[in-house]
Amino acid sequence: TFLALAVAVGSGSAAEHTLMPSPRTVHIGHFQATNRPVLTVNSGDIVTLEAATQIEPEAVDAAGVVPPSTVPQYVRDIYREVQERGPGPHVLTGPIYVNGAAPGDVLELRILDVSLAVGYGYNRQRPFAGTLPNEFTQVWQRILPINMQAKTTEIAPGVVIPLDRPFFGTMGVAPPQAMGRIGSGPPALHTGNLDNKVLGAGTTLYMPVHVAGALFSAGDGHGAQGHGEVDLSAVETGLRGRFQFIVRKDMKLTWPRAETPTHWIVMGLNEDLDEAMEIAVRETIAFITTQFPKLTREEAYAIASVAVDYH
Repeated sequence: TFLALAVAVGSGSAAEHTLMPSPRTVHIGHFQATNRPVLTVNSGDIVTLEAATQIEPEAVDAAGVVPPSTVPQYVRDIYREVQERGPGPHVLTGPIYVNGAAPGDVLELRILDVSLAVGYGYNRQRPFAGTLPNEFTQVWQRILPINMQAKTTEIAPGVVIPLDRPFFGTMGVAPPQAMGRIGSGPPALHTGNLDNKVLGAGTTLYMPVHVAGALFSAGDGHGAQGHGEVDLSAVETGLRGRFQFIVRKDMKLTWPRAETPTHWIVMGLNEDLDEAMEIAVRETIAFITTQFPKLTREEAYAIASVAVDYH
C-alpha cells in the first residue's frame, strides 16, 4: 500500500515521508522521463523508502528455505499486477518528484540510514554472463535466509556473510527525455545501477538533474557485495532507506559524484573500461581544480596519479 506521511521537522519547512512499494509505486527495469511521480517532496525533505528485490515470490516459495509469510504481500502484488517491465530486471520504488529541481541542477541525496527489510535474499548466476561467461554456462540460484537479528546469511554451508553494511545498488534520476526508456542495468548520466558498496548509510550521492523534478527512484537492495560483483549478483534483498533530498543550484555536474566521511568519489561510466577510466580521470581533474582553484590542471593530474585510487 502506498503511504506518504508529512510531519514537520524542527522549525523549518522540511517534512518526513514514507514511501512503500506497491503495484502503483514501482516501475520495473527502466528509467524514463515520462514516468509518473508517485510522491512529491520539497528540497530538504526526508523520505523513508522501501524497495523490493527482483526475484519472483514463486521462486522463493519453491526453495522452501523460508516460510511463505517471509515474502511481503507487496512483493506478491507487484509480481502479479505489474505487467510493464524491462528492459532491465530491477524493481524500483518511485519516482519521487523534488520541487524546484530543474535540468542543469544537481540533486544531493544524503543517505541517512539503510536497513534490511525482509528475511530472505538470493544470489543468481546467469549462463554466459559475469566475468567468466564461458566457464559458468548454467543457471545457478540460491535463496538465502537472512538472520535479521545477527544481520548475517549463509552463502554456502559454513560460510557466513555479514550483512551489516547494506546499500542500494541502484539510485538514479530520469534521463534526458530524448533518451526515451533506458534499462535499469547500466549506469550512465542518470546515475542508476552504480553497485558501489561504499554508498551506504552516512554517505552522500550527487546526481545531475535532466528533467523537472529530477524523478528519483531506488531499488536493487544489496545486503552484501564484493567490489566487482563478478557473477553479476550480490546478496540481493529488500531494503529500507532513509534519504534526504536537497536541490543544489550552486553545483554543475556531467557525471554523478559521491562523498563519504573520509573520501570523495568521482565516477567514470562507460561500456568500454578504457573510456570509463579516462572519464574518471577527467572528473578527478575537474573536481580538484574546482575544489582547490589555486591548483593547475597539471598539478591535479599529478595528484590523480600519486594519491587517487581507481577501482
